[in-house]
Order: sequence, then structure tokens, then C-alpha cells
Amino acid sequence: MINISEVLETNNMIEKENLDVRTITMGISLLDCADSDLDKVNEKIYDKITTKAKDLLKVGQEIEREYGIPIVNKRISITPISLVGANACKEPKDYVSIAKTLDQAAKTVGVNFIGGYSALVSKGMTKSEEYLIRSIPEAMSVTERVCSSVNLGSTKTGINMDAVRLMGDIILDTAELTKENDSLGCAKLVVFCNAPDDNPFMAGAFHGVTEADCIINVGVSGPGVVKTALEKAKGADFGTLCETIKKTAFKITRVGQLVAQEASKRLNVPFGIVDLSLAPTPAIGDSIAEIFEVMGLEKAGAPGTTAALALLNDQVKKGGVMASSYVGGLSGAFIPVSEDQSMIDAVQAGALTLEKLEAMTCVCSVGLDMIAIPGDTKATTISGIIADEMAIGMVNQKTTAVRIIPVIGKNVGDMAQFGGLLGYAPIMPVNSFDCAEFVNRGGRIPAPIHSFKN
Repeated sequence: MINISEVLETNNMIEKENLDVRTITMGISLLDCADSDLDKVNEKIYDKITTKAKDLLKVGQEIEREYGIPIVNKRISITPISLVGANACKEPKDYVSIAKTLDQAAKTVGVNFIGGYSALVSKGMTKSEEYLIRSIPEAMSVTERVCSSVNLGSTKTGINMDAVRLMGDIILDTAELTKENDSLGCAKLVVFCNAPDDNPFMAGAFHGVTEADCIINVGVSGPGVVKTALEKAKGADFGTLCETIKKTAFKITRVGQLVAQEASKRLNVPFGIVDLSLAPTPAIGDSIAEIFEVMGLEKAGAPGTTAALALLNDQVKKGGVMASSYVGGLSGAFIPVSEDQSMIDAVQAGALTLEKLEAMTCVCSVGLDMIAIPGDTKATTISGIIADEMAIGMVNQKTTAVRIIPVIGKNVGDMAQFGGLLGYAPIMPVNSFDCAEFVNRGGRIPAPIHSFKN
């Protein structure tokens, strides 16, 4: 059982070390909203979301007040819309109408984001799934709170290279349609390999078909807490370093477990999982890169960075799983460039490159995240970057993702401004050697040999 004394123990973390619950995310199944009539689909979707989530914001605010725990975001994840709209949507613009309905429902209940404008195409695409994917640029440009994701590969199925190639064009088109805001639409769009069904974090959240009708998932965060704890272990050996991270992750996760249980009880919705990812913010001190510096690296990207991230990720998971019976989602350490001030500093200092970030994704929670690149980058180059990241996830049996932002009209050395938790990012150079012939081959990269485990 969790009691108030455990929460009081974290007061200093909250007040001085940027500890927060990053999100309460209500997962809602929309499978029962499917219909052959598009108007009825939209009506059912709006009614179900606004009914199920009507008290989500209020309950989140009540828990914040009563326990003194900041809950930064209240969000909703839904069944991948390509499944819900398959029978009614006959062209991309039909899906855009659903995106507008989702946006309106999110505004009605007061959540920050709604995730699940998604398609799962790791082995192949139906015509309807292709319509959804082709609708993404317009959908991201005409909505404020809708987030989109596409799962392009898995360890079990391999990588759908037709979809990878298509997503290069879709990302560029999304950037072009939102160029007045530094191509912000791409910050709401992510592609995955091995996407989890229960991720509460945006932009990749969706409510998987294996989930119950409605659940509560919570995502915690606390890079600043881990950094402060490690400062007290300066000069200690790796064993001490690991123990310090593990114990700190345990305390952070207990806070998330408390919030999840309270939200579940008050909303009368089953508790799903706690995602114990360390998610940085632009706030000074709330940084994964600063953890590396406390560990002994001059800057993120220095030799040893991948080893430091592997250690951090593993110990966060080990501490977290002892604190909650139901840990899920992504869980580990995020490395988004734009949302971490010290990562930005490392890029500007020349310590951190796109290639080093790719190496780090072999051991982090997700992948290439919130990376701004020149707006004139070719679609095939973006597809090549995606293919590399999907391959890392497929072969290593882990979730990997790409959230990359070609900022139209900007080049290396310029700065892109995204605002809020999304922060800002320097435009990073991209390898300019051509990969078009490779990504244009079409078909599917097969699953690795170790996928055959039946």
C-alpha cells in the first residue's frame, strides 16, 4: 500500500528538483464507434470521448491540490483511427473529418493532447490505412491537439519499406503545411518500430486493441531528481552509481503509482500501467544530458555517452519495476533534443551529432526524438533515417521511434521554436549522401532470425 508519508518524502523533489507526474492519460477504446456512415462514426467518437473523459481534468486537478504533486498534462489515447474509420473512410479527407472531431472532443474535455490518429502497418497496408497516412499532413495542420503515429515495423514482422518510403513524403508534406510555425505539425507525428499498446506519452500514444474499454495510464518524470541524487555520489564506483539511480527511480515511480491509483478510483476506471520514463523539459536542471555530466562526461555525445545512457536506462527500469506491479509503456530515459536544454547545448558545442544520437537509441527508451533538420532535406533521406532506426528496434527487440522535424526555410545553425514543453532546437546537419535507390526498392525487410520463437 502507498501512504501519505511516502508522498511527503518527495516534497523536496517536487519543490527543488522538478519532479512531476508528466501525464495522466485515459485510454479509450473506440472499436464500438465503427460504422459505415462517416457522420455516425464522428458522432459516436465525440460522444464516447466526451462521456468517458468528462471528469478527467477535474480529477487530475483535485489530486494535484490534495497531494501537492504537479500533474503537467491530462491526455487521452484512443484506438488507432485506421481501425475505427476503415469502413466509412473512402478517401483521405474522410479521415481528416475524424481528426477534426477528435480535436473538438479534446477541447471539450480540456485535455492537452489526444493520441491515436494512427495506423499499424508493420507488415502491409490496407487501402484504408494508406488513406489515413496520406491524410496526416492536412490533419496535423488543421488541428491543435491531435497527435499521430504510424507503426512501420516489428521484430516479428520485419519493416514495411513501402510505408517507410511513404512516410518520408508525409513528414515533408506535414512540415510544408505547418511551415508558418516552424513546421510544428511534425512535432505531433512519430513513427515506430515495436510500438507498445499502452504508452501514455505523446506523440506516440494510442489505445491498443489488447486493452480494456477504458483505462488510466500514468507517466512520471524526474531527471532533475536523479541528477541531484547522483551529485551526492560524485566519485563513487559504478556499483554505488547504479544503486543510487535504482533507489531514486523507485521513489519516483511510487509517486506515479499513487496518482494512478487515485485517478483510477475517482474516475471508476481500471488502472493500466505506470510508465516510469525520465522525460526532460526545457527547465534548467530537468535534463538527461546533465545526468551524463554528473556521471563524469564533459558533454552529452562525448565518448562513453552510450554506456552512461545504457546504465541509466537499465537502473531506472530495475528501480521502477519494484515500485509498481504494472510498469509498461516505454519506461526508461528519453533523449529528445528540443526538450532538454543541455542536449541543445551539446549540439551547439559540436559534441552531439545525429549519428551519435542514433547510436544512443540502441539503449534508450525510444529513438530519434524532436530533432530539427534542414527544411530542404530530401524525402528519401528522411526515409533512410527512419529505416535505420526501425532496424535498430527490430533487431534489438525494443521500441524505437523517429520524431524528426524538417523545418521549412531553415538551415544548419538556425533555431526552430516550438514552444511550451516542446522547447526549441538547433537545426542539425544531415548526411547528404544519397540513399534513394535503396529506399525506393519497395517491399519488406524480413524479420530477423531470432524472431522465430513459437
